[in-house]
Amino acid sequence: MLNSLRSFFEFVLEYLVIFLMVILTVTVIVAVIYRLVGSSLSWYDEVAAILLAWITYYGSALAALRRRHIGFDSVLLAIPMPTRMWAVLLAEAVTAGFFILLAWAGYVVMTVLGGMTLTSLTWVPISFTQSVIPIGAVLFLICQALSLPEYWRKTASGVSLEHAEIEEEVETELKKAGNA
Repeated sequence: MLNSLRSFFEFVLEYLVIFLMVILTVTVIVAVIYRLVGSSLSWYDEVAAILLAWITYYGSALAALRRRHIGFDSVLLAIPMPTRMWAVLLAEAVTAGFFILLAWAGYVVMTVLGGMTLTSLTWVPISFTQSVIPIGAVLFLICQALSLPEYWRKTASGVSLEHAEIEEEVETELKKAGNA
């Protein structure tokens, strides 16, 4: 069940990020065309910045699910067991604490900005555009939790997630050298 939930989140986040990137690309192309013909879209800068923020938040949740965010596997794997696993627990707790705080702060920002709208598109509430902060933080927490069991197993066995392709290459070469 955990794997199917993880696959569902990966599918949804992947297509959401792709969709947002396509929308941002189209928005930029349209804005460039308008500027080339001597006109300008009043809403372009504001909307493009919001789309970029949304891509960043939802993309970071996807990176957390795949465990492809910034990490220090080489340093972590150099720590002897069982201290290594305590370091994983500490890192996970600090990360979770940060994103819990971020979700709370994002919610507070949404409530403070509740009645405001965008400057250029007065029909779009700022709380809608800023909703990415608490939603993205909660998604990051969920993705972190969904990817934790596999990360735990691989870290305990000394496998690097950052350098998986290198690990496979080294393993293949060692097998070849052992057979020679």
